[in-house]
Amino acid sequence: MKLITYLLEGQEQLAVLENGMVYNMDQLHPDLPNSMNLLLNFWEEYIPVIQRGVSAIKNGSLLNAGSLRIEDIQLMAPVPFPSSCRDGYAFRQHVAAARRNRKVDMIPEFDQYPIFYFTNHHSIQGPGDIRCMPDHFEKLDFELEAAIVISKHGRNIRAEEADQYIGGLMIMNDMSARRLQMEEMLLNLGPAKGKDFSTVIGPWLVTLDELEAFEIPAKDGHTGKSWNLNMKCWVNGVQVSAGNVGDMDWTFAEIIERASYGVDLYPGDVIGSGTVGTGCFLELNGTGKLLDPNYQEQWLKEGDVVEMEIDGLGRLHNTIIREEDDFSILARKKTSA
Repeated sequence: MKLITYLLEGQEQLAVLENGMVYNMDQLHPDLPNSMNLLLNFWEEYIPVIQRGVSAIKNGSLLNAGSLRIEDIQLMAPVPFPSSCRDGYAFRQHVAAARRNRKVDMIPEFDQYPIFYFTNHHSIQGPGDIRCMPDHFEKLDFELEAAIVISKHGRNIRAEEADQYIGGLMIMNDMSARRLQMEEMLLNLGPAKGKDFSTVIGPWLVTLDELEAFEIPAKDGHTGKSWNLNMKCWVNGVQVSAGNVGDMDWTFAEIIERASYGVDLYPGDVIGSGTVGTGCFLELNGTGKLLDPNYQEQWLKEGDVVEMEIDGLGRLHNTIIREEDDFSILARKKTSA
């Protein structure tokens, strides 16, 4: 199933998407919740009811009276108010390329355990405008990723059981202001301000039953589900990135295992995969300059349109806009004594 959240008269509305048509939950059953948060907290109770409603749509026994076209609604993030947001570091290709471009060896710890960082769950957004301050435009970047949402409370979850805690998959664009990120990480802390202004997810959440045909074995020595899903990104209509969810070295199950060690995971927690190989300008610029000293760096600019697509998960559209505020924290840096 494809689950969406959209604005209806200024209020969050939960719905399913089927053949380009949007069906609100009350069309499927009067007892279904109107919000993704409530659905995730009672996932195992409500999902079978939604599945029966979708089956009724497919066999024609539920008429589409009152349904809307997807083009006629204002989509929000499918999980508009996540309880937390973690982002992983699962693609070895991206990590190895980034380190090679900085002329440092591949770090062996990557192959020993999966890592993640926390980002600002209040800055989660869906399709539409991404508002940026002046300092964000100092090497503004996209990051092509997949993400999951947790749909069941758990603690100390083993990787062998962790896929049971995944509600579904969606596209993630982990926006990055690289100058802010690079400066703060000189102090061995972060990323923080380089990341906290926007993380995009959407356009919808796809439940795992719909992705069964795409399942492939995890890489050797790893545990959990993996999916053969092509990943692409375009900037202003020009393709800049290509990869596959199946290229993840660490699975989402393994990331869940580490994230839940001694910690409670809750329904609504979002976890990103980390950047796929070729999935950001930082990596692409580094590779370009390594091959050609005259390579011209690319960064996102005001007015740019970023589109991301993953097989089965839809296409995510965003436009970069400038906030009407010329405030710069970079300009307030203290000088050395």
